[in-house]
Amino acid sequence: LLVASVNVNMDSVTEIFSKLLFLLSVHNWHTAVAGNKYNCDDQLVSALPQSSFSSSSELSSSHSPGFAKLNRREGAGGWSPLVSNQYQWLQIDLGERTEITAVATQGGYGSSDWVTSYFLMFSDSGQNWKQYRQEESIWAFSGNTNADSVVYYKLQHSIKARYLRFVPLDWNPNGRIGMRIEVYGCTYRSEVVGFDGKSCLIYTFNQKLMSALKDVISLKFKTMQSDGILLHREGQNGDYITLELIKGKLSLLINLGDTKTHPSNAQLNITLGSLLDDQHWHSVLIEHFNDQVNFTVDKHTHHFHAKGEFSYLDLDYELSFGGIPVPGKSGMLSRRNFHGCFENIYYNGMNIIDLARRY
Repeated sequence: LLVASVNVNMDSVTEIFSKLLFLLSVHNWHTAVAGNKYNCDDQLVSALPQSSFSSSSELSSSHSPGFAKLNRREGAGGWSPLVSNQYQWLQIDLGERTEITAVATQGGYGSSDWVTSYFLMFSDSGQNWKQYRQEESIWAFSGNTNADSVVYYKLQHSIKARYLRFVPLDWNPNGRIGMRIEVYGCTYRSEVVGFDGKSCLIYTFNQKLMSALKDVISLKFKTMQSDGILLHREGQNGDYITLELIKGKLSLLINLGDTKTHPSNAQLNITLGSLLDDQHWHSVLIEHFNDQVNFTVDKHTHHFHAKGEFSYLDLDYELSFGGIPVPGKSGMLSRRNFHGCFENIYYNGMNIIDLARRY
């Protein structure tokens, strides 16, 4: 898909095409239906077919993972693996990327089989898994104390994934692993664009709508490459801001250009994150309010006050995502373009991918 042009200031057709939003060789567009963010607690498992369930093993065909729905009594009344140990798992395919806000568990119906604690893992592909973390560590969920009571857990932060995997840690010592489960959430609004390492997205915005004191950029990215430019903006006097993935870490570089004009604090370089090339989604938020800058990667934030000159950065009204189309005064010709996916790019509340999709 090649998007020819778009501009926030649409006073005339000529102006639309004179200030372009290019999408050069960008592919893999995907738009999902928006979920109701105010009531994101629908039951997601109860209506799924048995083919959406899988497991590490099953004790018998009556204990297959397809019988693992909450409060159901079909089969033997739940899933049980062939052997009860910590190498077993129960997996659900939700069919599409979904926002998951809560989970609930139950033991096997009318049995001595229940799980007392478990891990939760999630994935977009069903191949590359990530463990749910809370309070800076992998979170062990408290499970059941009998076969029939339901233990509900509201997630502290929601999961966005297609696949969910329950991994039992402990179970009733007088029985075996037994589970029935439910997952709660809603369809996740996801607008994704893919970059092939040669492409970039240029957003040109209306100067009249700009605030000199505020800039907020947010996006998510996923990649297997350890290096690449995520975003770049520069001005006529050598000032520029660049967000770049370097050896799996994100580096925010702010350059004030002419060191004679700005003799002190001519360059700031803040690095956050590690192993960000793991093919999982990572969130980025850059907030610039006058001389206050907040740089957040996933849930880790670096707050800093730049010197006074920073609030007067001379930058063009153009922002490029995924690379630098025509490297200029920043001298970054050798830097690699981004190879991977961006999701839900917002600049001061404007949905950049949606603008590109519509124009």
